[in-house]
Amino acid sequence: MARKTITADEIRETVVKENVQFLRLMFTDINGIIKNVEVPVDQLEKVLANKIMFDGSSIDGFVRIEESDMLLYPDLSTFLVFPWGSEHGKVARLICDIYNPDGTPFPGDPRSNLQRVLETMKAQGFSDFNIGPEPEFFLFKLDDENKPTLDLNDKGGYFDFAPIDLGENTRRDIVLELEKMGFEVEASHHEVAPGQHEIDFKYADALDAADNIQTFKLVVKTIARQHGLHATFMPKPLEGINGSGMHINMSLFKDDKTNAFFDSHSEDQLSETAYHFLAGLLEHARALTAINNPTVNSYKRLVPGFEAPVYVAWSGRNRSPLIRVPQSRGLSTRLEMRSVDPTANPYLAIASVLNAGLDGLAQGKEPVAAVDRNIYRMNEDERKDNKITDLPSTLHNALKSLAKDEVIKGALGPHLYRSFVDSKDLEWSAYRQTVSQWERDQYLELY
Repeated sequence: MARKTITADEIRETVVKENVQFLRLMFTDINGIIKNVEVPVDQLEKVLANKIMFDGSSIDGFVRIEESDMLLYPDLSTFLVFPWGSEHGKVARLICDIYNPDGTPFPGDPRSNLQRVLETMKAQGFSDFNIGPEPEFFLFKLDDENKPTLDLNDKGGYFDFAPIDLGENTRRDIVLELEKMGFEVEASHHEVAPGQHEIDFKYADALDAADNIQTFKLVVKTIARQHGLHATFMPKPLEGINGSGMHINMSLFKDDKTNAFFDSHSEDQLSETAYHFLAGLLEHARALTAINNPTVNSYKRLVPGFEAPVYVAWSGRNRSPLIRVPQSRGLSTRLEMRSVDPTANPYLAIASVLNAGLDGLAQGKEPVAAVDRNIYRMNEDERKDNKITDLPSTLHNALKSLAKDEVIKGALGPHLYRSFVDSKDLEWSAYRQTVSQWERDQYLELY
């Protein structure tokens, strides 16, 4: 699917027409956190000429202080004016790629890295890697100082509606703002846990999808604040209830009308390409977990009993395995990876699952047999008989799996891999040194 094009002249016209006073130049760091450099609108020509610089040494995982100067190259197709204004006029945004001062792409930029992996895909005869994300989030009340509490905004459950679902107005306003910004929202509903919500938007090609996920997070947090609430994409903010995931639906296309995962002549209408790609995802699942579940908290969600996958397996209708093949066929034929959570850097996660699938294709790998039973009810011997392995149970174990997997390391490239591991090693080290209230409750008096 061709990406939309916006010219520099169209941006100049819109800036005047919409009374845009500030330009927000956005990019994403190694941890998936949105960063931005905001400039007044009179700097527009400098922005369009790729001449805005920033200090890369101040961004986690970028460069050392002696290599600090970085350039922002805006992707003009990402230009949009935020629907909400201010007393000082409107703000428009452009998502940027990061370049070195010599005009070469910066290898530590997650967005540029995804484009690199997409070029590898295109060299293998595919036109698009389409992604349909399903991000979930919690809404919590704010205290008198506008700081987040752990008080949920409702007691609703799956698909509940007002008056039980007190977040409905917030969610509706989020959807309205997204639609003003060009999103095609397909579904919006309350999730299983109290205070938990999901908004699904239409699939897009990989780069647009990653951009959309980042924009979505920004909109959700902004509109929630306007309602006196705090939106969090933390995977497991509360114990004892379901955590938040971000299932990733994916499909390879050869052109706009040819889904490479679909074969009308096969028994289940899945192509050999789909099976090889699926096998690649399964083969590299443990290493992918480090990228798809990149925080200590991610592994509090990946436990049995709360619908999140913890086993490496696949199925059709069964929702307990890691990968599900939804029943839709034709152009909608896709694979759904259910382990991903919303703390994942979308550029890194999409690049990694794509590289894993392409490796399955290159090696002609075949997946193990589908598992159509509830894996949670199997004992260890039954899982072993079905060739079902476990996902890593901690960030530390996931990083060890990543270190052994050259394909997923290759999806990041040397700079991003080293920066990612350094950042996560520090996170794990800090966590290991923390003594929790649970430990005090368990051991302080007993021992």
